[in-house]
Amino acid sequence: MIQYTSLKELADEADRKGCTISEIVLNEQCISLNSDMQKIYEKMKNHLDIMRESVKKGIASSQCSNSGLSGGDAQKLYGILQEGKPVTDSLMCKAICTAIAVAEVNACMGKIVAAPTAGSCGILPSVLLTLGEQHAVDERKLVMSLFTAAGIGMVIAKCASISGSQGGCQAECGSASAMAAAAAVEMLGGSPQTCLSAAAFALQNMLGLVCDPVGGLVEIPCIKRNVVGAVNAMAAAEMALAGLPCIIPADEVVSAMKEVGDAMHIKLKETALGGLAATKTARTLFTQNDT
Repeated sequence: MIQYTSLKELADEADRKGCTISEIVLNEQCISLNSDMQKIYEKMKNHLDIMRESVKKGIASSQCSNSGLSGGDAQKLYGILQEGKPVTDSLMCKAICTAIAVAEVNACMGKIVAAPTAGSCGILPSVLLTLGEQHAVDERKLVMSLFTAAGIGMVIAKCASISGSQGGCQAECGSASAMAAAAAVEMLGGSPQTCLSAAAFALQNMLGLVCDPVGGLVEIPCIKRNVVGAVNAMAAAEMALAGLPCIIPADEVVSAMKEVGDAMHIKLKETALGGLAATKTARTLFTQNDT
């Protein structure tokens, strides 16, 4: 577990040592786990490989989940990419497709990397793999960016929450989006402080997002929220790298998320008793399934 209790402390330490956040986190893990640096690096590289495999599997499969609520959407989007007919552009469509692919593999009980949770598993691979390919980022930078994401996520978990049942979907997809934004900034050459700006932009955009899984399953609206989290992270990285000022510091945004999560009604925190889960259509879906 990382020793830092604030994001500023983490970024300031990287600045003080003249290194990246990822290098700080990797070193901390070596100390914490009493393990060799190369061994920990290889383990993270394996996580990246699993992310890639889940993308490939999700794109190639038309398999539906056991509930029948999801499956095959990534394949449809990939078809649009192949035809060269996306509504936006190929980069955005690829990010959307990738996020859905990983989340669908999760819904079908496939192998994914919880980043930081299974319900938000598509956001980090979507952002890093899409931007990594777009900018021809080398493998080491991709792997190291995952350490940056991990550092951001561990501080958020320590100071607030990454659990939908505790803080709503802002704690899952919001945290994942902040992790992805910071990781993308470092991967593309941004400073530790710029990483924090990106994380703050991403998280503040998702404050108040409730956790309302239809039928208690991590499918509707969760899978499509992975898309929103990924696109939001890329926008946050774009703004941070362009030097846009982030008025509210990242740690204060994390504190605000905790306060909002604590104030959120229990129905809106993964109980499937409120929000979209309580709509007429959602209730009808599961009444039909029970008969």
